[in-house]
Amino acid sequence: QVQLVESGGGLVQAGGSLRLSCAASGRTFSSYAMGWFRQAPGKEREFVAAISWSGGNTYYADSVKGRFTISRDNAKNTVYLQMNSLKPEDTAVYYCAADFDGGIHYYEYDYWGQGTQVTVSS
Repeated sequence: QVQLVESGGGLVQAGGSLRLSCAASGRTFSSYAMGWFRQAPGKEREFVAAISWSGGNTYYADSVKGRFTISRDNAKNTVYLQMNSLKPEDTAVYYCAADFDGGIHYYEYDYWGQGTQVTVSS
């Protein structure tokens, strides 16, 4: 089992940047694929980015490709989401998730953090 805690959210102007972190407990972090999802008010939770257990493979939603970068540091049990060129439509609660297999759908993940709010003002 793994516990996840996100941090780094906040209020930023359009065009700005934020870096989200997700710290994981447990000694098997490096065995898990990790994902970032987001949920805006009144909308379904949507896929943002995912990374394989080794970090060798990454996947992005079309809406963030070229602006967001997912990475991980297995020595620190942490996964990151660097978000650049932020837009008001990126406003949402951002969640990290872990699973042995991972994927781009929220139902493929077994473990979730509590979320961190990102607000982008225009």
